[in-house]
Amino acid sequence: MDTHRSLNEPRDALSDAGGNAVMGIVAAIASVSIVGIGLSLTIALLSVRLEQAGYSAHAIGLNPAAGGFATLAWAPFVPVFAKIIGTRRILLMALLVAAASLAAFTLTADYWAWLGIRAVFGATLTTLFVISEYWINAVAPPGRRGIVMGLYTSTLAIGFAVGPLILIVTGVDGARPFLVGIALIMIGMLPIALSHSAPQIERQTQIPVSRFFLVAPVATLAALLHGAIETASMSLLPVYALRLNLGVEAGAELLGLFLLGNILFQIPVGLISDRYDRRKLLLAIGLGGCVGALILPLAAAVSFTLFCAVLILWGGIVGSFYAIGLALLGSRYAGAELASANAAFVMFYSLGMLAGPPVAGFGLDLVPPNGFFLAIALLIAPYIWLVWRHLRSADS
Repeated sequence: MDTHRSLNEPRDALSDAGGNAVMGIVAAIASVSIVGIGLSLTIALLSVRLEQAGYSAHAIGLNPAAGGFATLAWAPFVPVFAKIIGTRRILLMALLVAAASLAAFTLTADYWAWLGIRAVFGATLTTLFVISEYWINAVAPPGRRGIVMGLYTSTLAIGFAVGPLILIVTGVDGARPFLVGIALIMIGMLPIALSHSAPQIERQTQIPVSRFFLVAPVATLAALLHGAIETASMSLLPVYALRLNLGVEAGAELLGLFLLGNILFQIPVGLISDRYDRRKLLLAIGLGGCVGALILPLAAAVSFTLFCAVLILWGGIVGSFYAIGLALLGSRYAGAELASANAAFVMFYSLGMLAGPPVAGFGLDLVPPNGFFLAIALLIAPYIWLVWRHLRSADS
C-alpha cells in the first residue's frame, strides 16, 4: 500500500531482511556505482576530447548539460515505464542502452551527434538512479535504513572517483576508455540479473512527481543542495586553487580531499540517522555546511594544512545531504509513491547539478577567490530556515 510511514520506524537488524533483501541491496548498489562511474568518466573524457578538437568552453559545457536536461525530461516517466516493464527488466534494459551509448561515442566525433548520444546516455543513467534508489529504499530494513543509504551514497561517491582514474590508466585517446566503461557495465549487470526479488510498482501514485517539492521539500531540496555543491566543487575547486596560485596539482588534491570526506562520512552519518529524527539531522548538516563554507576561507588564510583538514570535514558534512534526504523519503513513502518520490529526488539533484556551478562561479568571479565558498553558504542558508520552520510547525 502507498501509505505514509511513521517517522519513527521499527528497528530491526540487517540480517532480519533475509537473503533476498541483501541481494536487492547489492543489486541496487551495483547499479548506482555504474551511474557514478558513467557520469564522471564521460564528463571528464568528452570534455578533454572536445577541448582537443578546439571547441569553445561554452560548447564543451553544453555537452554534460544535455544529460542534465534529459534527466529532467525523462525522470517523471521512469516510474510509469517501470510499472509496465518491471523494475528488474527496466534496469537491465537501461544498462544495455548505456553500454550501447558508450559504444556509439567511438563511432563518430561529430559534436551534434555526441549531444544526442549524451542525452540518451543521461536518460539511461536517470533510469538507473531512480530505480536503484526505489529498490534499495523498498528493501532496506527500516531500523537500518540510514546506514544502508550511507553505504549506497558512499558507493556512488567512489564511482565518481573511479571515472577519472580510468582515464589515468587508459588515456583519453581511442576507444579504450569507452570499452573499459562498457566492461564495467557488463559486470554491474550480474547482481541485477541474479536477483529475483526486485520490488514491483503495483499501481500508479496519486501524487505527481512535480508535486513532491510541495509535499516533501525538506528531502527534495536536500538533493538539490547536494547536486549543486558536489558539481560546483568538482568543477571549480581546481579553479579556486589556481586563483590562489597553488597550481594544477593542488587543485586535483583539493578535489580528492573533498571526495574523500564525502566517502568517509556517509556510513557514520547513516548510523546516526537511524537513531535520531532525520529532519533534525538535516538541519544540523545544513548548519555545519554553511558554517564550514564560511570557515574555509579563514582556514586558508592560516595554513594550507588546516584548510585541507577542514575541507575533508566539510566535504563529509555537505556530502551527507543526499543519503539523509533519501532515507527520509524512504521512511515516509512506499510502493508507487516511493518510486515517484525517488524520481523527484533525482530531478532535484539534476537541477542542482545544472545550477550549482554557475552560482558558485559567479561568486568566485564577484569576490575572488573566497566568493566560491560564500556563494555555497548563501545557497544553504534558505534551506536551514526551511527545515527549522518545518520542525517548528511539527512541534506546535
